[in-house]
Amino acid sequence: MLSGLVALAAGCQDGAGPGFLKKPGDSEAGSSEAPRSTRLVERDIEAPEVFQLSETGLWDGRPSLGGVWVAYADVKDPERVIIRNEANGKFVVGALFRRERETPGPALQVSSDAAEALGMLAGAPAKLNVVALRREEVAETPDSAAAAGDAPLPEPSEIEALSLDTPPGGTPPADAAIGDDATSAVATAPAPAATAPAAPPASKVDRPYVQIGIFSVETNAEETAAALRKAGMTVTVKTQSASGKSFYRVIAGPAGSASEKDRLLAKVKKQGFSDAYFVSN
Repeated sequence: MLSGLVALAAGCQDGAGPGFLKKPGDSEAGSSEAPRSTRLVERDIEAPEVFQLSETGLWDGRPSLGGVWVAYADVKDPERVIIRNEANGKFVVGALFRRERETPGPALQVSSDAAEALGMLAGAPAKLNVVALRREEVAETPDSAAAAGDAPLPEPSEIEALSLDTPPGGTPPADAAIGDDATSAVATAPAPAATAPAAPPASKVDRPYVQIGIFSVETNAEETAAALRKAGMTVTVKTQSASGKSFYRVIAGPAGSASEKDRLLAKVKKQGFSDAYFVSN
């Protein structure tokens, strides 16, 4: 019995006592840190397997609606694409449409906004590279969020309790009785939080939005959205980015039914946006 007690005491001195002697919450030596939480963010990535083309493009010099876009004869469905001018390295995000008429000359028809962003002159062909874009979700760690400016808020400063009889910046009167109703501290009620605008109701219809255009200049996108709102439509400007450049998508909707979708698209096209098409978001 004596030798057993001696061995137990020696084990405790070495910090390796039996499990029942450990306090709740004691961690094992060498344990790893708790896993860090992550959140998913969306970004655009190039999808050459969907569409990729290197062809000569031309802007005919006329102004065009719909923001940044190019048109090609063999396109089946509209796509969001990144367009690069291979001569000067400039690029922009825009839309790809099917070219309605096959005309002699360069294969790609270029809008006025796209030509301006790509540094193209009217009537001067340029070699363009067009690649489809797709949205993907990537994990964002707390470290990257902190680097982006999501630092914790500072601790609130203490609030000094003053008597009702205390003038601003003054000191309480000497005869103020602590706990007296007349001299109790006054807590300032916080201002009510601003009410965020209600989000559009979720739609059960496939591709309930109509995309009006993609713009490289935010002002042009906002002006287009304002004009459509005056026509009675619910319009949103979405800011997105690809390859470090921001672009602005103008969409109308959502529609609550298939018939409402058709009416919305017809209404948009009546305003002059003949290349508008349905999108999911």
